[in-house]
Amino acid sequence: QVQLAESGGGLVQAGASLTLSCAASGRTFSSYAIGWFRQAPGKEREFVGRIRSTGTTDYGDSVKGRFTIFRDNAKNMVYLTMNSLKPEGTAVYYCAASSDYNNPYYRGGYRYWGQGTQVTVSS
Repeated sequence: QVQLAESGGGLVQAGASLTLSCAASGRTFSSYAIGWFRQAPGKEREFVGRIRSTGTTDYGDSVKGRFTIFRDNAKNMVYLTMNSLKPEGTAVYYCAASSDYNNPYYRGGYRYWGQGTQVTVSS
């Protein structure tokens, strides 16, 4: 079993950068892919990106080129660095764990979820 906890959210201005952290417990953490999703009020949870156990990454079209995911398996941590933040990036950001073979966009394939961290981007 894996438990996940996000941190690092806050209030930033448009154009700023912010790094979110996802701390994981569990000895098998390194074998999981970790995805990031975000959910704005009244909207569906949106795929942001995913890093496989191998370190390869996928990103959603809306964040490609601005967001980067990396992981530190020795520390059981995954990070989401967000550059050039936009007001439409205001949302609760979640990390989630799945098999490497899961379609990264498929929320149902993520077995474990964190509680989320709020990011607010002011214009």
